[in-house]
Parts: sequence; structure tokens; C-alpha cells
Amino acid sequence: MKNKIKVFRAMYDLTQEDLAREVGVTRQTILAIEKGKYDPSLELAFRMARRFQVTIEEIFIFEENSS
Repeated sequence: MKNKIKVFRAMYDLTQEDLAREVGVTRQTILAIEKGKYDPSLELAFRMARRFQVTIEEIFIFEENSS
């Protein structure tokens, strides 16, 4: 799943550490999500969307596997 977390962090002038603290995870978790190595839980995705005052779909882009 692709995401725009880095873009939203820049818009709000937040570091990975700042965002992690606000949504209750580690900086490493934010880094892994930004790099696409980890998909957040639905609860975490909602917390991030709420933090940036947007919908989940504005941050996360679901890509279907073409199998």
C-alpha cells in the first residue's frame, strides 16, 4: 500500500518522531510505513487520518494485486 504520510508530515512541519508520539507508535514504525515496508492497522490509519484532518483514502492508496 502506498501512502502520503511524508507529504502530510511536511505540510504540518512534523518529524517522524513528532507524528509517532502523537499517534502512539515508534519513529521506526512511521519510517516503515512511509517506506511501504509495513501496513498500519486500521486503528492506526484512522489515528493518522484524524491527526491530519483528512480521510484515510487521502493518505493511503490501496493497490490491488493483479493476479
